[in-house]
This record gives sequence, C-alpha cells and structure tokens, in this order.
Amino acid sequence: MRQRIEGWLDRPAVRNFIIGVILVNAVLLGLETSAEVMAQAGPLILFLDKLCLGIFVVELALKLYALGGRFFRSGWNLFDAVIVGISLMPGAQTLSVLRALRILRVLRVISVAPRLRRVVEGFVTALPGMGSVFLLMGIIFYIGAVMATKLFADSFPEWFGTLGRSAYTLFQVMTLESWSMGIVRPVMDSYPYAWLFFVPFIMVTTFAVVNLLVGLIVNSMQDAHAEESNAATDAYRDEVLQRLREIEARLDARDR
Repeated sequence: MRQRIEGWLDRPAVRNFIIGVILVNAVLLGLETSAEVMAQAGPLILFLDKLCLGIFVVELALKLYALGGRFFRSGWNLFDAVIVGISLMPGAQTLSVLRALRILRVLRVISVAPRLRRVVEGFVTALPGMGSVFLLMGIIFYIGAVMATKLFADSFPEWFGTLGRSAYTLFQVMTLESWSMGIVRPVMDSYPYAWLFFVPFIMVTTFAVVNLLVGLIVNSMQDAHAEESNAATDAYRDEVLQRLREIEARLDARDR
C-alpha cells in the first residue's frame, strides 16, 4: 500500500497538479491584499485558500505515511513541512506577521519542480566557496568604511558620520545605484580627489568580487548539472546492460 502511494505521488500528473495548486494559492494570497477584491469575493477567496492548504496537508500526510522514517531524511520534505506548518500555527489567520508568512507556501514550487530544485542545490553547493568571498568583501567594506568615515565625516555626516552609515553608503555605491550624481559628485565638490577612493573601491567590489560570486554560483550549477547528467547516463547504461544480460540468458536457454 505504501509503495503504491509513493509511486502515485511521484507521477508527473500529481506533481503538476501540486504545482498548479501552489500557483493558484499564490494568486489567492495576492488577491487578499486588495480591499476591493476582498469586499466582492472575500469569502470565496478565503475558502479556496483553506482548500489549497488542505491539499498541501493531505499531500504531506500521504508522503509521511508512504515514506515513514525516510520522510525526515529528505531536506525538501522537511522544507515543505515547515512551510505548511507556518500556515497551521495558531493565529496564522489573525496575526499580521503570520498572515504575511503564508506567502512562503509559494516556495513549495521549488521542491516540486526538478529544475528549480537543481538551481537551489547548485546555490547551496556554492555556499562554502561564497563564504570565503563574503569574508573578503567584509574586510574590504570594513577598510573602506573606516577610510570614508575619517575622510568625509566632517562634511557629509549623513552619509559618512559613523562606521555603519559609511558601510551602508559604500554598499549603495557598490550596487551603482545613484552612486555618481547622488553621492560621489557631491563629495567631489568638497573633496576634488575623492574619486581616488571611490573608483578603486567600485573596481574591486563591483567588477571583481561580485563577479567572483557569480562565477562560483555558475560553476557550482554546472557541476550539479554534470553530476545529474552522469547519473542519468549511468542509469541508462545499467538498464541497457541488464537487458543485454536478459537477452543473452534467453539465447543460452534456447541453445540448450
């Protein structure tokens, strides 16, 4: 019985149905933010929302029954249980924070869609390497924030008055959001040679360190895709070899 349920849950039609429910639930949660829509169809939207939640609960219950202890060995199953569990917490329909957290159900599409799951797995695999890059970036930001505070705090206390403000301003500069006309050029009106600080900072952080992060993530995803392709190739090869052995055994039986 458990094997039948497990096989049924793994069918593409069932997975596509769950994806559809997740997407419908995402639309419903978005509609709940509109006062006009809720005034016209509030009860229906709330009913459909509870229906979607009920489907998720039934799915998780079937998985737990079919897999038994194996359910807790999968990080994706635990992820689904946490996401759905947040919606089942007491006060989830009344407290604004818990009500807002219900949108996390949309993240369940990651665990159901294999391609999205592969992207997340590649990102998680890249985290150890990213930690070293984040440490390097933190050191650069700390050095830059100390220098900027000492250089520009007197004339621009709202941007560089404290170490925290300097770090936030430098983060804005790194993202290239209004960095020239909004920050650097006003600073250069008082400190003409300020570009000697900002240009190297942008070159190091925006064009070097950030691209290094992107490269790590892309390389990790390529490795994950290669491993998946190799696993699929090995499985196909094993299947072909097994069929060849069966054919050989039948031919030997005929010859006898």
